[in-house]
Amino acid sequence: MTTTRARYLKGADRTAAQARAKDLYEQGATIRAVAEQMGRSYSGTYALLVEAGVVFRAPGGKRKKAG
Repeated sequence: MTTTRARYLKGADRTAAQARAKDLYEQGATIRAVAEQMGRSYSGTYALLVEAGVVFRAPGGKRKKAG
């Protein structure tokens, strides 16, 4: 299997990627799903979201209360 590395984003491209990642995440996508849709690594996508000022959800998704 051959993989190619995503290029480093700078300037307007990085700003646009931050906005897209933030929009996808705020629509309910997981960080992993955002990374997959954008063709980027998990850690690279996480960095874009941090730079975009995203308030992260608690890990694990919604949980049902016992009882």
